[in-house]
Amino acid sequence: MTTFVTSDRESRSGTATCPGAGPAADPGADPLAGLDLPPLPELREASTADARALSRVLFARLAELEEGTHAYSYVRNTLVELNLALVRYAVGRFRLRSESREDVVQVGTVGLIKAINRYDLGEGTEFPTFALPTIVGEIKRHFRDTSWAVRVPRRMQERRLTLAKASARLEQTLGRGPSVTELAEQTGLDEDEVVEGLVAANAYKTSSLDYHAADEEGESFLARRTGAPDPDLEKVENLVSLKPLVEALPERDRKVLDLRFGAEMTQSEIGAELGISQMHVSRLLSSILRRLRDGLTEPA
Repeated sequence: MTTFVTSDRESRSGTATCPGAGPAADPGADPLAGLDLPPLPELREASTADARALSRVLFARLAELEEGTHAYSYVRNTLVELNLALVRYAVGRFRLRSESREDVVQVGTVGLIKAINRYDLGEGTEFPTFALPTIVGEIKRHFRDTSWAVRVPRRMQERRLTLAKASARLEQTLGRGPSVTELAEQTGLDEDEVVEGLVAANAYKTSSLDYHAADEEGESFLARRTGAPDPDLEKVENLVSLKPLVEALPERDRKVLDLRFGAEMTQSEIGAELGISQMHVSRLLSSILRRLRDGLTEPA
């Protein structure tokens, strides 16, 4: 993946370039000559406050420069480096699996450059507030365009590629779509493995149930066939999720839950059953329910 950001040394030496930059000017010339700027800090080590203050000054200067000139490229490159922390923050909000963090940072940097190109200092919005949605949107588009719609094991992803290549070759030779047996002979896989790979390939891209043409009543065919949402489904999911959490509780806590929600006893009745006060039962229930709630909402 192409790296758009140059090093600090390159930027401050006047030799940094950005996509779309014009021909380089005299390396000894200062592109920011005439602008009352404090000495540029090490950009990757600049504090948040310094980065914001310096960014405002550089955006004001950028608005005065002609796009495509070396000075314009220099100032924009400096802004990119100065605000790379925004990209790293945005990337940190995603759980990366097979993707390299560096690749995602580069994707986010594309979003940062787009934000710099569109930002208008006169609007009064702080640049981080303006840029973050653009950076996050660029990363989300990358995942949408390169990721599977439904997560499947890597071996199945590789099998889909193998079958897709074999299918393309056979279609050229046969003049029609190949059968499962023909794909098995071509790839050396068992027919069951071919079928499994073809089914898994359906997870690469999904379509909405509303994608197909609707009937006269405005309801799509697939939506009508699948029926209405089951209001009790969420309750079943919660119960299944709760089961291992409840099993992990101490025996007394499970007993308290059983008496309260199974036998539907009052706190006073539970206290009498266990030989403790009603207030103690209340505290126990609050603690137990809080642990179960935290367990349900905790990220996997």
